[in-house]
Amino acid sequence: MDIVPTAASTAPPVPSRPAGKTPAETAKSFEAVFVGQMTKLMMDTAEVDGNFGGGHGEEMFRGVLAEQLGTTIASGRGIGLASIVMKEIVRLQGGAAHVD
Repeated sequence: MDIVPTAASTAPPVPSRPAGKTPAETAKSFEAVFVGQMTKLMMDTAEVDGNFGGGHGEEMFRGVLAEQLGTTIASGRGIGLASIVMKEIVRLQGGAAHVD
């Protein structure tokens, strides 16, 4: 049995789409995580007011608050990142449909 080498493909592998998620949903989820991380970084650098902030409870739930802020911002009009990410997802998957 002879093994015949084939020409190597120069195209990158096409990412598969997660089951049950459209490119738009995936892009919105990405934007929510991104905005949540930005919000967490912003909150970590802000000064904490001694009268109305600080303490162990705030430290514990700051990440949860940042995540929820990111999800809420992305579920509305967002920051415009989801549409760009969605176009790139469709392009990488070889989609021919026009995406706005």
